[in-house]
Amino acid sequence: MKNLVYSIILILFVQSCKSEKQEILEYSNFEIGIISDCQYCDCEIKWNRYYKKSPGRLKHAVQTLNKEDLSYTIHLGDFIDQGFSNFDSLIPTWNKLNSKKYHVLGNHDFEVIDSLKVKIFDKLNLKQRYYSFTENNWRFIVLDGNDLSTYGALNSIKQQQTDSLFNLLKNDSLPYVQNWNGAVSNTQLKWISTELDTATKNNENVAFYCHFPLYPVSVHNIWNREQLLTLIEEYSCVKLYFNGHNHAGAYVKNKGIHYLTFRGMVDTKDSTSFAIIKFKKDTVIVNGYGREIFRKLLID
Repeated sequence: MKNLVYSIILILFVQSCKSEKQEILEYSNFEIGIISDCQYCDCEIKWNRYYKKSPGRLKHAVQTLNKEDLSYTIHLGDFIDQGFSNFDSLIPTWNKLNSKKYHVLGNHDFEVIDSLKVKIFDKLNLKQRYYSFTENNWRFIVLDGNDLSTYGALNSIKQQQTDSLFNLLKNDSLPYVQNWNGAVSNTQLKWISTELDTATKNNENVAFYCHFPLYPVSVHNIWNREQLLTLIEEYSCVKLYFNGHNHAGAYVKNKGIHYLTFRGMVDTKDSTSFAIIKFKKDTVIVNGYGREIFRKLLID
């Protein structure tokens, strides 16, 4: 009888240790790297974009990021500009990252001849145009804002959907219904809803990555921003929405969600822009390099 009691106590102790260890793992800190709008091409300076400097800036960023123990690094779109061969000027440097690597599709990534657009995804090691992954108690949802667009809709059905949506929205005189922006399709919206339901069930926080911003309202927003906002703001698990596209950067907090636009790496003559993000239990800290500034984002 005494042995049985000891055995029960031992089992309860082991289970308690496992539970405590699981709690520690669930909320353990981790760090990631973020770069946006490297946008390399062998082009002359335009709009204060120094395209030819981007390979050197990416190399410096990779060297800096490799000094840290990062869970992953993600690029928020517009890796290149004007020409498929420009991928090959950046990918060897990108592949030197020690961390896992992810890409978000941007509008300029599709500035290649039509016959090569289907090969963009292999170049960026993308098995899907939009996807998700998890780290600790976070679910990261990577959107494709070019799903419906004049340049990135790669089949007749998506092209028809693009035309219908664009023609519908342009009648509302919205500033962001521009040919250089795009939208998420209804199929992608349904997938997002499923992802958010899964995150809620698993008690996960959610961060979105997209090339196109939702806030503030400007010429840079995704076409169907109202539809996407209506969806994601229904879920209390959504904490972050990170994007590029507007190279000047921006920040808005609305309904408990931090909407942060990262500055473009390609911009200005003498500076760069990238960041290391530290995820803590109740805080996300943005340590910016170059023009990207320090921020402390409280997670409600």
